[in-house]
Amino acid sequence: MPEQPRPFLDVSRSATGRSWTDRLDGAAARNATAISQRSGVPDILARIMAGRGVTLEDAATWLEPTIRTLMPDPSTLTDMDKLSERLAKGIADSEQVALFGDYDVDGACSCALMVRFLRHFGIEPEVYIPDRIFEGYGPNVGAMDKLIDNGASLVITLDCGTTSDGPIAHARARGVDVLVIDHHLSDHDLPPASALVNPNRPDDISGLGYLCAAGVTFMVLVAVNRALRLRGDTGLPDLMALLDLVALATVCDVVPLAGLNRAFVVRGLEVARQGRKPGLSALSLAARINGPINPYHLGFLIGPRINAGGRIGDAALGTRLLTLDDEHQAMVIAAQLDELNGERQRIEVEAVEEACAVAEAEIGGGEGPPVLVLASANWHPGIVGLVAARLKERFERPSFAIALHPDGTGTGSGRSIPGVDLGRAVIEAVEAGLIPKGGGHAMAAGASLKPGDLGAFRAFLWEALADQVTAARAVTALKIDAAITARGANVELLHQIEKAGPYGSGNATPVFAFPMHRARFPQIVGKNHISFSLASDDGARIKAIAFRAAGTPLGDVLMREADQPLHFAGGLSLDHYQGREQVQFRLSDLARPSR
Repeated sequence: MPEQPRPFLDVSRSATGRSWTDRLDGAAARNATAISQRSGVPDILARIMAGRGVTLEDAATWLEPTIRTLMPDPSTLTDMDKLSERLAKGIADSEQVALFGDYDVDGACSCALMVRFLRHFGIEPEVYIPDRIFEGYGPNVGAMDKLIDNGASLVITLDCGTTSDGPIAHARARGVDVLVIDHHLSDHDLPPASALVNPNRPDDISGLGYLCAAGVTFMVLVAVNRALRLRGDTGLPDLMALLDLVALATVCDVVPLAGLNRAFVVRGLEVARQGRKPGLSALSLAARINGPINPYHLGFLIGPRINAGGRIGDAALGTRLLTLDDEHQAMVIAAQLDELNGERQRIEVEAVEEACAVAEAEIGGGEGPPVLVLASANWHPGIVGLVAARLKERFERPSFAIALHPDGTGTGSGRSIPGVDLGRAVIEAVEAGLIPKGGGHAMAAGASLKPGDLGAFRAFLWEALADQVTAARAVTALKIDAAITARGANVELLHQIEKAGPYGSGNATPVFAFPMHRARFPQIVGKNHISFSLASDDGARIKAIAFRAAGTPLGDVLMREADQPLHFAGGLSLDHYQGREQVQFRLSDLARPSR
């Protein structure tokens, strides 16, 4: 039996109950050395790359990801040629086009991509974003009738449609072609669309199932440009100028930041920093973003404001904002979304407090259920996904939050942990007749429940996912990329680390250990965050924060043992304040040194 690796810094049980391990085993460490020596990159950057599976052969592409290198021929996607030819014909014939999108960031960006593309050819499509509460996810017959009655001869669904058999069949029966552009998981019974491009449909072998809907939409636009070029059209739109929208959706939909997605985000951030979209610029001002836009800004400041319209306000606000070219109008809508986001935060805090209290009672002092499936008549349907995300973070297991309506029906949203395919389980629950509607992907899912469905749905998820959850939660060790000091954590180091980014799903944010450092002046800020200075014994300090730590075991140790030498672990980022770059440390864990 191979010898178990020794815990990093001898931390076998931290404040959060985890052991710490070196992210690199022997083979990965040797690979890191080879990358550093052959590619000429600093040792710490080579370690980060090797820890994410980057080989010596892939190192150059990883550091300089390009669309040209990483994008395959769009025709590898099933139905792509059929869809792109039909859309190219619609453009050539100046048809009246209607778009039906989802109400989240991915749907808004996908619609905005298509609107801006069609506008180039003088086509102003009608855009329909359903109301999350009254219509729910995906096309419905009433919406299809409205679009067709308004004159549409071609309907395109974006970030939805793969499971919408009835509404699409209805539209086709009325003589209208329907093109579906989506990425959600599907069973074998596809709707009767004129063409359906979805890398996650069962008969697609493109290997692009990790793309979000906006990424798929971008590939569609590449294919349509090619089809138009073959028809002899010139003066085609510059698709690279649209990559800021693809980057925003890719980050916010939490799809893996690997392969083509990394190129989308890296190149998209370059476009975003040029300020070409008045909507994004207005949201950046509303969110009080300092410094160049980065993935954190997209995922935690801009994205939530776009989502706020779909959660508790006008679902179409986000799409409208991203299609605007008028700066004044953009500022007006951005202000509306900022206000809605503040209201969303207030509603979310109340719901999360209730949900956590119920979850703690359900788990008690034991292991608790493998999946949390909680429901309440007090929760707004627009924020259940956020509640599920907080439950998942707090209790480290897949979680479903369901808003119960007065008629006994429910609208639920779930979030998962790595290694547990929640979307597939929800689809299987639909196929088993346990719930009327549901779907999603591995890390996120949605479901609609009839009166009386809750118990059976909960029991099904427990049984279906128990083994996956057990296996996933067994891997609880915190993986450390390297040990550094507060003095070594400087701006130059952060710029080196950024070269292996962007970080997120599928490309884990680097975790650094700070041995024998001290927390100076810890204090609770906001509702439950703790700010402090991370100090080394040579006098160096960096700003630090522990998000949502107050009242947790991590926060208790941090506050109680301030000024004592401890081992700290977490991530680093650059904070821009008054034109200056400063390093900030985000605490993930801490441990007492072994005696």
